Amino acid sequence: MPTSNDPPDVLDRREGPHGEVVLRRHGDLLEIIANGCFLMDTSDGRSERRLVDAALDALAGRSRPDVLIGGLGVGFSLAHAAADPRWGGIAVVEREHAIVEWHLDGPLSVFSAEALADPRAKIVEADLVTYVNETSDTFDALCLDIDNGPGWTVTEGNGNLYSDAGLASCARVLRPGGVLAVWSAQPSPEFEETLRNAGFQRVRTEEIPVARGVPDVVHLGIRPG
Repeated sequence: MPTSNDPPDVLDRREGPHGEVVLRRHGDLLEIIANGCFLMDTSDGRSERRLVDAALDALAGRSRPDVLIGGLGVGFSLAHAAADPRWGGIAVVEREHAIVEWHLDGPLSVFSAEALADPRAKIVEADLVTYVNETSDTFDALCLDIDNGPGWTVTEGNGNLYSDAGLASCARVLRPGGVLAVWSAQPSPEFEETLRNAGFQRVRTEEIPVARGVPDVVHLGIRPG
């Protein structure tokens, strides 16, 4: 039986338009690695779930709000949203076809199969930066978890999402009074200031304790209206 002290086993490795993406098994855990950068694993998920709950809390009782989740990852945010009957539509934007396949009929399906069977849920295969610039759909909440944080992006192009222009695109897909929630592996006062400069209100950062190291955080801001 493998343990966490053994080297990880590569279950799948793909080259896509945004570089290499790898699914590994390390002991009892599954890990996603993109371009050599650790993205996430199946060890915990409390901060990914809190990302969704913090957004719902910020909507202050809005009836059946629709949520857009940026990044499928290991499926924790999707599964948590689908388990909550208060959400309306649940859309997940994921640009890596390999990750989608790992959820539909691969090792990650154990975390997401029930959620993907929910009629409220759908996967949109697209680059999130492009999607928020071009879609005509709007949502009550936008939960972003595509990087390790605003200052630690998986690919260079993702950095545009956290700029004034990128945040304006995020605001465009939010309905008045909608919430933007951004997961990060570390706090960023600079990003808080960027959110305020982009017109978001009630900007705050919520810390989520983790087993080791500095807390994960969720940055939150409300679109006026």
